[in-house]
Amino acid sequence: MDRKANVSRKTKETAINIGFNLDGSGKADISTGIPFFDHMLTAFTVHGFFDLEVTAKGDLDVDYHHTVEDIGLVFGQALSKALENKKSIIRFGDSCVPMDEALSRVTIDMSNRPYLVYNFPSDLKVKGTFDTCLAKEFFQAFCVQGAINLHINSYYGENEHHVLESIFKAFGKSLHMATRTDERISNVLSSKGSL
Repeated sequence: MDRKANVSRKTKETAINIGFNLDGSGKADISTGIPFFDHMLTAFTVHGFFDLEVTAKGDLDVDYHHTVEDIGLVFGQALSKALENKKSIIRFGDSCVPMDEALSRVTIDMSNRPYLVYNFPSDLKVKGTFDTCLAKEFFQAFCVQGAINLHINSYYGENEHHVLESIFKAFGKSLHMATRTDERISNVLSSKGSL
């Protein structure tokens, strides 16, 4: 089974190209123009054992919002394309990952019902150049285009880098778990017979 996808999207604000292999080895080749976001996507890739190529050019002189959100849209499309009908996948994934003082849990259902729950420490002060609110925009766009139910719960943390890194690592691990196949699942894992 070849579970790979290449998706491109070009607008007046961004040009995004993504190559995604669900059954990779953790190879990341990522260039978004936003170094911190590159770091987060690399952490996701390595800990999910995926192969991910991302090239993005966006209106970064305006802000990072369009680029981050559009990468989420294209990445969600790539996931949907790589999975096609979601046949034989485990469907659910869950991972809890610490990063120094931060702890986050990500739970996924490949349900074809997009929904995002996003709990992030409200008292966390942003010290870096990457607005932590943009991560939520990325995940929202990814959920809608990937047709997944995604619950992100960051329990605590004092450093926004550590909190976000624990989220992206847990995201990689839980998506890896949810997209593995099981020979006992002949179609899709649902009592209805359909997702």
